[in-house]
Amino acid sequence: MVVCRHDTAVVVLSYHGKDLHQLFFPQLLLEAKNRYDVVLIDNASTDDTYDYVKQQFPEVHLIRLDLNRGFANGYYEGLKQIQAKYYVLLSADFEITTGWFQPLHLVMEKHPDLGAVQPKIKYYKDKSMFEYAGAGGGFIDRWGYLFCRGRIFFTLEKDEHQYDDTIEVFWAGGGCMFVRAELYHELGGLDRDVYAHMEEVDLCWRMKNAGYRIAYCGASTVYHIGGSVISYGSPQKIYYNYRNSLVLLLKNLPTNRLLWMLPFRLILDGISGARALLKGDFKEVKAIIKAHWHFFFKFSFWFKKRKESQKLVQNPTLSGMYKGYIILDYFLRKKKLFTELDFKIVELKD
Repeated sequence: MVVCRHDTAVVVLSYHGKDLHQLFFPQLLLEAKNRYDVVLIDNASTDDTYDYVKQQFPEVHLIRLDLNRGFANGYYEGLKQIQAKYYVLLSADFEITTGWFQPLHLVMEKHPDLGAVQPKIKYYKDKSMFEYAGAGGGFIDRWGYLFCRGRIFFTLEKDEHQYDDTIEVFWAGGGCMFVRAELYHELGGLDRDVYAHMEEVDLCWRMKNAGYRIAYCGASTVYHIGGSVISYGSPQKIYYNYRNSLVLLLKNLPTNRLLWMLPFRLILDGISGARALLKGDFKEVKAIIKAHWHFFFKFSFWFKKRKESQKLVQNPTLSGMYKGYIILDYFLRKKKLFTELDFKIVELKD
């Protein structure tokens, strides 16, 4: 059991991450002084990552798992062994910046009804640009499609300080997510069966269903390499994208919306598959079919999870839900930037 000296544990999940730790741990530990503890969960690495960190960074708390069952399970097993008021789930391929921690911590301290908060997430290889996974905060439209400020589908924005505010969002990027530890465990944490991709959205949705808010804090910046675990555009990524989208809707939507939205999303997925077929992208078609097959094959399993999630619903918070249709706005109306959407932002007040 790791008992933290500070109220916050910055927890890095690692699998064969030696090169990334060599690159990013010095700055992370420099910023840690008198602010937070750093914990590494080694997800059953078979190289010398564990021994390297133990020797080179002795101030890092180490937890070693015997079996790698994916991202969500790694955190599920590791966080049970860490005592702290807050966790920061920080992926190994993130670079933090000077002063990144305190704005996030201050927001959580000032707003006890916040379940999670994320910083501004930018692209490590081009630090002027927002990054795909989280960007300037996550949202969801009325058809259940996810998007971010600074990234809508294939369009990434340049950071020109247009998103330096602190606002309510629907979901926080899981690569660098500040969460309340007690609430995290109370709601069951990241769903191990989701495995990878969108597991943070599922957790944030459960937090919102339980009456908590989710936030974005533009005063804190981190950089993400991206694609180091599941590469963007790969069949595996496409599979999890389609399957987990359906799982999220089934688990978290109220019944009156689920009854029409789930069938409608299946139709939209079919249209997407037909589009991929016309382009000759047979890998995408195969991934979509596989995602739907697995979702329906295990439907009773996922429906049991819905029953568990719905038991925790109490005064849901609806901020961060876009009343429009992001697919129509982006592809038909050619609205490529978040600022072009008719979306009322809710700022967090001190």
